[in-house]
Amino acid sequence: MSPRLKSPRKVIDPPAIKGFRPVGDPLAGKSAESVVIMLEEYEALRLCDYEGLSQLQASQQMGISRPTATRIYASALRKIARAFVEGRSIAIQGGTVYFDSDWYHCASCCCYFNNPEKDKLLEGCPLCGSSNVERFEAEQVVKMGGH
Repeated sequence: MSPRLKSPRKVIDPPAIKGFRPVGDPLAGKSAESVVIMLEEYEALRLCDYEGLSQLQASQQMGISRPTATRIYASALRKIARAFVEGRSIAIQGGTVYFDSDWYHCASCCCYFNNPEKDKLLEGCPLCGSSNVERFEAEQVVKMGGH
C-alpha cells in the first residue's frame, strides 16, 4: 500500500532568510551537516511563537488539522533544539506547501505555479514559457495535491 499523499500546507509569509549559522566551531565529533527546517515547520513556528496564535488558530491559517499542526510544530522545535545543542546550522527549505498568492495552471506542460508578485504581470509559464496559462484558486490546487 502506498503512503498517504500530504496535502500542501498554506504559508502566508515565507521566510526572509534561508537559514542560520552558529558562531564558533560545531561540537567535536558531530557532523557539520545542516538541520533542515521545512517551510511548513517555519510557518507553524512563525504563527505560534511570533504571531502568538494558538495551535488551533495556526492550523486554521495553514489549512490543516490541529493534530497535524501540533506534529509539525513539535518537529520544528526538536530540530531547532538539535541544531543548538550540536552547533549545527539551520537551513529553511522544502516541504509540501503553497504560498498565499494567486495560483496558475499551464495547459501545455501541466505544471502548477504561483505568482507571489501580485503587482507584476504574469508573462507565462515559468517552466516551459507557454502563454497557455489559466488562473486557479488555491483551494483547487490543494484538492489536486499541489502538483
